[in-house]
Amino acid sequence: MRILLLGNGGREHAFAWKLSQSPACEALFIAPGNAGTLLHGTNLAIQPTDFPAVKTAVLDHHIDLVICGPEDPLVHGIQDFFAQDAELQSVLFFGPSQAAAQLEGSKAYAKVFMEEQGIPTADYREFSLDQLEDGLHYLATLTPPIVLKADGLAAGKGVVILDNVQEAQVELRAMLAGKFGQASATVVVEEFLSGIEFSVFAFTDGQDYKILPVAKDYKRIGEGDTGLNTGGMGSVSHPPFVDAAMMRKVEDRIIRPTIEGLRLRNLTYRGVVFFGLISVAGEPFVIEYNCRMGDPETQSVFPRLKNDLVELCRATAAGELAGVEIQIDERAVASIILVAGGYPGNYERGLEITGINEVQDSLVFYAGVRTDGDRLLTNGGRVLAVTSYGDTFQEALAISRKNAEKIHFKGVNFRRDIGFDL
Repeated sequence: MRILLLGNGGREHAFAWKLSQSPACEALFIAPGNAGTLLHGTNLAIQPTDFPAVKTAVLDHHIDLVICGPEDPLVHGIQDFFAQDAELQSVLFFGPSQAAAQLEGSKAYAKVFMEEQGIPTADYREFSLDQLEDGLHYLATLTPPIVLKADGLAAGKGVVILDNVQEAQVELRAMLAGKFGQASATVVVEEFLSGIEFSVFAFTDGQDYKILPVAKDYKRIGEGDTGLNTGGMGSVSHPPFVDAAMMRKVEDRIIRPTIEGLRLRNLTYRGVVFFGLISVAGEPFVIEYNCRMGDPETQSVFPRLKNDLVELCRATAAGELAGVEIQIDERAVASIILVAGGYPGNYERGLEITGINEVQDSLVFYAGVRTDGDRLLTNGGRVLAVTSYGDTFQEALAISRKNAEKIHFKGVNFRRDIGFDL
């Protein structure tokens, strides 16, 4: 198959790495890609949200299958664009419709969906600017911590957890006043759930579903889960507290009702559902849905997936998932993210990266990396992922830490305690 992969992050490098291993992968194009995807295919200088440019690339390169990595194009309707264009309708598309992508695109929509399907999640209320006073009064009735979520996409920065009512009231004013742009025109105020989080991924063709390896990621910049939230500082698979009994609950109470809810609403969903979950006293609750693979979880999940990813994505996009059996490597995998100094605040770009060629027994997935001749330069806040196998996640982490120490660029930073709470 001739494949177009949309996106440019570490997740997309992991996709490209896995897709390129398939004998069915005749040609792989990545738009726009990065220095890592370039190792496995041809990068195209196209933004995934430029739908006419994507169409031109599909036709020019005779693409059979399009795989959408990031959420933005999905929330803005790229699947619908393909479905409604006579020249593109025969192209298989991996990713949900715009209506289905509201599961990630609108926190309020997702909450209503879960309520209607009886899916366990935190209690909540939502407020818009004209309901500000109601929102402030409601906050005054709560016991901290208090969770505020921008309803729309906010590049992973739209969730705030506050330890007192006054700070929450100030933050609600700021969010409704446009702190996150249109994304926080509506704010969801949510009950704080205390527990341990994990990530579950299910490929679905809208009728059937297949569960991928489970992962746990770490969002805070500082060790011990302190400091600001980031896009993700590392991940492990399989988190040992997610045992067979927990997964039975997740499948029965969350995954199956979610897929059934999509069917009941006649939503077109041929892609992956990312369930952001939390275990509260051994019971699973949904924190959020995403309509794509996670980052940095993908960097730990795909190395454990023994299936041919091209065939898995093709079967999903073609509505033929029922006959697929997921095969999982029993080894543990751990990923550590190397980030730019100052991230998630201000940071420099264009810093030379050295030492990758010294890495042994680990995979290195590129995120914010570009080429300059033979040199590799930083091009984002999250720069690289160092991913390793081990008989246990502790062994995998030790190998990743050892190899992370070999990679250098000015201000490089990474957490040495990924998996500390397991």
